[in-house]
Parts: sequence; structure tokens; C-alpha cells
Amino acid sequence: MYYGSGNYEAFARPLKPEGVDNKSAYLIGSGLAALAAACYLVRDGQMKGERIHILEKDPIPGGACDGYEYQNLGYVMRGGREMDNHFECMWDLMRSIPSIETEGVSVLDEYYWLNKKDPNYSLMRATINCGEDAHTDGKFGLSDKGAMEIMKLFFTPDEALYNRRIDELFSEEVLNSNFWLYWRTMFAFENWHSALEMKLYIKRFIHHIGGLPDFKALRFTKYNQYESMILPMVKYLESHNVQFHYETEVINVEFDIRPSKKVAKRIIFVHDGAEDAIDLSEDDLAFITNGSCTECSTLGDHYTPAPFNYEIKPGKCWDMWRKIAAQDPSFGHPDKFCTTPDLTNWMSATVTTLDDKIPPYVQKICQRDPFSGKVVTGGIVTAKDSNWLLSWTFNRQPQFRTQPKGQLVGWIYGLFSDKPGNFVKKTMKECTGKEICMEWLYHMGVPVDQIEDLAENSSNCIPCMMPYITSFFMPREAGDRPDVVPQGAVNFAFLGQFAETERDTIFTTEYSMRTGMEAVYTLLNVDRAVPEVWGSVYDVRALLNSTVQLRDGKKVTEMNLGLKEKMVMKDVLKKIHGSDIEKLLKEYNLI
Repeated sequence: MYYGSGNYEAFARPLKPEGVDNKSAYLIGSGLAALAAACYLVRDGQMKGERIHILEKDPIPGGACDGYEYQNLGYVMRGGREMDNHFECMWDLMRSIPSIETEGVSVLDEYYWLNKKDPNYSLMRATINCGEDAHTDGKFGLSDKGAMEIMKLFFTPDEALYNRRIDELFSEEVLNSNFWLYWRTMFAFENWHSALEMKLYIKRFIHHIGGLPDFKALRFTKYNQYESMILPMVKYLESHNVQFHYETEVINVEFDIRPSKKVAKRIIFVHDGAEDAIDLSEDDLAFITNGSCTECSTLGDHYTPAPFNYEIKPGKCWDMWRKIAAQDPSFGHPDKFCTTPDLTNWMSATVTTLDDKIPPYVQKICQRDPFSGKVVTGGIVTAKDSNWLLSWTFNRQPQFRTQPKGQLVGWIYGLFSDKPGNFVKKTMKECTGKEICMEWLYHMGVPVDQIEDLAENSSNCIPCMMPYITSFFMPREAGDRPDVVPQGAVNFAFLGQFAETERDTIFTTEYSMRTGMEAVYTLLNVDRAVPEVWGSVYDVRALLNSTVQLRDGKKVTEMNLGLKEKMVMKDVLKKIHGSDIEKLLKEYNLI
């Protein structure tokens, strides 16, 4: 497997890999990473679908990318996905996945046309005092000291950040700024999360720093992630006769570990209450989704809280990874991620408006007609003074194809599930859907005497507790996540958010799909490049632009410098006068 960029590799079709007709594939899980791997096996690996088996413990595919209407419960989206135009592996695949709505076009075509016609941006990023504009005004509000702390993190070697927390690197100069408000609510970072992941995120999305305050950097699908992304991939795979085995729970994979090579020998699973196994040869490829951010998720309903259930039971994905990891050090260290649910949980809730009483409050804040079919909030709106640090969003409506006319379906989440609410004096994890809705209505500015009535009669709200939703952000070091294809691996690979790949960042659709692509290309020796992670961090133009954006447009010459630094700055400007360097610095408003 090798990396590449440019049209030469992007548009090439690989030759059929040698020996592929004698191989079979078994994919554990049916989340985005596993589905992507299966699609790459079909498209580029040219493996027959009948020889590809997807083993899924649930009755439906999709993993964390869900979006369903549950009978007697209502619409549920545990989370949402924000996409970037430079998700190179994702768009490489989606150009080949047919739309399930429009004949003759791809999912990429559909997505591209939609976001060109209706570009995303927010008109109200944050509120305060029950729905008033917080007047962050698109500014990061960083002092020179805060900006320097971020720059220092950017240049700190990865090794120096192993097992370190963000609040060990950032002072209140950063943690009390608008920058941190934007960042933590958009990406779900907490102060105690990994400083290494923070650095990797800054480097990965350096080209989008200026788009953080108003979300103009983001793009969204037409419907929820399940209907827009998962279903088209499943239909594509089914059309190629890929075999889906639902309610099949893999509990372990056994390996033959030798000094020179590692071979997956057996997949042990439970189906219909009975334990069984699949014996593997070196021509049988195993793709293992290890770990899950949505494992142990629970749903409540409008009148029932979602239980905080974080027990790691036999058969669950964390338990499976523990059994695998016990067999070889290169298979990672799951306990680094799954043993502190009090630090890795937050809650979401899916709210459905049932009549015309709540939508005007949504419209007042987002400053758009939520029934227009176009961008509504343009990303999350954060209640800056919320004890839960509550954020909410309504994407383009309808969010579900079956959604009745006149209803809105939106998503609420709170980073601090253990704090009492401002209006509902209970922690978020103690609240029913109705109570979460009441807290949300309060922060939207609904008159206090109307809040309970609107929550009771004009909405349906389904809470979701996710104990491990940010487990991959916990402080870590090299080796805690296994490589996609560990050294010496002959017939297996790891997939998803807890597998390690080069330069990309977790908690994105791209990361999942990249691990799937790298796994297939490595094990089948596909002779076509995996697209490199977009190289903006190596582009001096992106670096210069982000430097100015991070400082709210202030020039470098406007920094509060000491006498010595001022003299150095004057000397440097004199030396570059009349050069292309001076022209470049002026073009990007540094001087």
C-alpha cells in the first residue's frame, strides 16, 4: 500500500489483484469503516460479492451512523456528521456509489450539487441569556499569549504529548476564549482530553480555521447520515451479492502468532444463542472493527431517562478487543479508552416538533425559514451560558424521508451530563426527553410559563446516553491503537476509529473510510495509491492564512512585542523588502 495524489492516481483503475478469486473476506461489524472496506473489496479488489461476509451483531447495518424511526418511540439520531471537501478517501469511494434517489448519478454528485446550490454557514453560532445573540461576532478572541500557546502545541513533537491532557498545555488564555468555545462544541473536546489529538486536529484542518466561527467550512448530507450514506452503500453491496449476516455477534478472533508473521485463524461468534466459529486460512481475510464510540448506548423516551449503562459485557466490542489485544502487544490497549466512562460520555437527544408552536423560536435564532428545505442553523447553536454546555442544530428538512410535513427533526447535545440544568434543576443524564426539551426551550427564549406545555404537547424528545462517545480522545501514546495492518499481519486488519493510520484524525467519516481503504489495499496488494491526507499543513499559504485568521485578522506587526523583538521584526522586514516573500506576506495580510 502506498500514498499518492493528483489525477494520475485518482482516476486510474487498478488491475485485478493476483489470486483474489481464491480469497474470501469476513468483516466484523457493519459501520462506515467495514462498509467502506467491503465496497473497496468489490470495486478495486474485484472480489466476488458472494465471497464477502459482513458479520453484524445488530439487526441493521450502519454502526454509529444511524438515523431511524423507531416504532412507539419516534425519530432518533444519536449523532451527526460534518463533512469536509478534502475527505479524499470518502469522495474517492462515493463517486462510485449510486444514489438511491436519482438514477444515473452518484452519492458524490448528489452531495456536490446540493452543497453548491445551498452552501452551509451559520447566522447565529452562540446564544446567551435565553436566546440572545452572544456576539462572538466570528472572533476567536485570543490574546497574543493564547495564540502563542496554540502555536507552541502545533510545533510540539508528538512524542512529547503522549498521555498529556489539553489543560496541561493551554492556560485560561485559551480555555476562556471564543476559540475554545467554538472548538470544543464543534468537535466535542473536553479540557481533559488528549493534547496529542488536539494538535493533530489543528494540523489536519488548518485550512479551515477561518471557517470555525460560522461553519462555512462544513458540508452536510441531504438527509440523516443513515439514509444519505449507509443505505446507498448497503444497496451497492447487495447489488454485488455481498453477504450480510445480522444478529451475529463476534466475541473473539484467535491468532497464530509467530516471530515472523501473524495469522488470523478463527472467528468465534454467537448466532441465535449458539456459539459457532469460522476457521480461516491465509486466503481468508479478516477485517476487525475494534472498539466503538457508541457501544453501550441507551435510549430513553419522552418520559423516561436514558440509563447510564457502561458495563463491558462478554460479547460486546470492547470485550472482543480485550481478548484480541491479550494475544499480542501490537493489537493495542483497549483499557486506555474504555475504563473511564465518567470522562468519555455525553448525551444527545433527538427532538421532533409536532405542530407550529416551536418552529418560530427556531427561526428567530437561525434567521432562516426551517421549512424551506435549505440550510437551517448551518451547524450547531451553542447556549454559551448553559450548565450542560448545550448545543442544538436543525439540518435541512426533512431529515427523514418519511417525516410528516409540518414537523422538524433536530438534534441536541450536552457536553456536561453531570451538571444540573439552568431551568431543569437536574443533571442531563437524570432527565427525561421532555425535561431535556424544556431545558432547550428555556435556552431558546421560550417564555417560562409556556415551556412545560410546549415540551409536553408540541414535541417528542428521545434522549440518548453514550458512555464512550469520546473515548478515542482520551490521552494516549503510540501503540495504544493497533496499526490498520500490524507488522507481520498476513490476513487481517483493524478498521475504524480505534485503528492507527498516518496523519488523519479520528471522529470523522474520512477516518473510518480511510482505514477501510488502507486495509483492503494492503491485504490485496491493490496497485493504486490511497489518496494522501490533504496537505494543507505543508502549504505555506494555508499556514499564513490560518495565522491571520486565528488572530482575528490582526497583522504580525500589530503584536505586542518587546523592544528586542521589535528591532528583530524591523530588520526582517527590511531584508525581505522588494522580494516575493514580502509580496506573499502582504497577500495574506501578515504585514
